[in-house]
Amino acid sequence: MDTPGSNRQRMAIRAGLVVDIIQKNDQRTGKRTRGTVKEILTNSPTHPHGIKVRLEDGRVGRVIEIIGSSPPGAGKTRDDADPDKK
Repeated sequence: MDTPGSNRQRMAIRAGLVVDIIQKNDQRTGKRTRGTVKEILTNSPTHPHGIKVRLEDGRVGRVIEIIGSSPPGAGKTRDDADPDKK
């Protein structure tokens, strides 16, 4: 899914994408954290070190790789997934 340089372009990233990020405290080790994008924090259209995002669990870091879309129904409870259940 990831094309070269797409992690540095804001237009390639949107809420709901599954991405690998590097958090500030993991920059020396290069440890990646996988999660689903909740919010894009970088305002400029590109950034040389990757676009900064906030994941759904609240962690913040720069996108290193775009993995893909979140699975259908992700982030929903069982009742939310069934429209007939009210």
